[in-house]
Amino acid sequence: MDQITNVVEYEAIAKEKLPKMIYDYYASGAEDQWTLQENRNAFSRILFRPRILIDVSKIDMTTTVLGFKISMPIMIAPTAMQKMAHPEGEVATARAASAAGTIMTLSSLATSSVEEVASTGPGIHFFQLYMIKDRHVVARLIRRAERAGFKAIALTVDTPRLGRREADIKNRFSLPSHLTLKNSEGLDLRKIDKTNDSGLARHLAEQANRSLNWKDVEWLQTITHLPILLKGVLTAEDASLAVLAGAAGIIVSNHGARQLDYVPATIMALEEVVKAVQGQVPVFVDGGVRRGTDVFKALALGASGVFIGRPVVFSLAADGEAGVRKVLQMLRDEFELTMALSGCRSLKEITRNHIVAPWDLSHIAPRM
Repeated sequence: MDQITNVVEYEAIAKEKLPKMIYDYYASGAEDQWTLQENRNAFSRILFRPRILIDVSKIDMTTTVLGFKISMPIMIAPTAMQKMAHPEGEVATARAASAAGTIMTLSSLATSSVEEVASTGPGIHFFQLYMIKDRHVVARLIRRAERAGFKAIALTVDTPRLGRREADIKNRFSLPSHLTLKNSEGLDLRKIDKTNDSGLARHLAEQANRSLNWKDVEWLQTITHLPILLKGVLTAEDASLAVLAGAAGIIVSNHGARQLDYVPATIMALEEVVKAVQGQVPVFVDGGVRRGTDVFKALALGASGVFIGRPVVFSLAADGEAGVRKVLQMLRDEFELTMALSGCRSLKEITRNHIVAPWDLSHIAPRM
């Protein structure tokens, strides 16, 4: 693994090592996968306006998220069933995040329990929640996360139904028989008829709360003292409603392009959301982050930090905990270099003036 020089290279290794069903589950998006590609391509259309002759001999990348100090504005997004990638799964990821001094978000569909992740040490852990039909199950999950010392809830709000993921349908995706979903009581993806369709889609369809609405967000706040981030916001209208509903923060996300295809890349939706909340709550973004330059662009557009998903599971598949550690270190190093070459010594010095986005030029009429 010493030859790897950027996080993207881990995907090819993971594709070689993993069974096709599992690799496709991690890698694929919804339907035509246009948004999946756009999540990456949109970053490439944002250019830099670097400043020069600034003393960048000392650079501070530390930041605070919901009151917790972390080493850099790069955190780990919730990705499901990580033991499909590596036997240690989410536990290895948690150790890597703790070593890097950053936050790990544990998926509701994890193959390691909140208690197992908490046992890895003093790291900062958030818990991602799907609001399923049975509120009693939801309440039990929240209490488990609280007892295990988790610091926040990331409520996924873009899944009243699961997106159409054709790779999972073709592969008849199911959880491998030796694994269980440690935080999903009563939901066992192995107990399915695998003659057609995706076991994941079928079972989550049974559990999903299609009536999920803003009153559920308000109810959630009555059963937990933990701050609640809303994950899956893409518009100014919903960002404003999130603030009114008492959200502690917003994660601009299109679910890794796995829900509704042909929604904008998250980096394209970010600034609209940031402007809507007017600094009342922090705004984060996930989707398509593969370089330190991507992190800088997100912060320049107003994000308080980014979450990474696929780079984690691919590096976990390739090299376990060491792979995840290396991904976090590479992104950190690239981000620090981008700050230096842009003339920024701290995160507060990264401004909108450091980039040019495609929509900045939309008002300029072409010459005749």
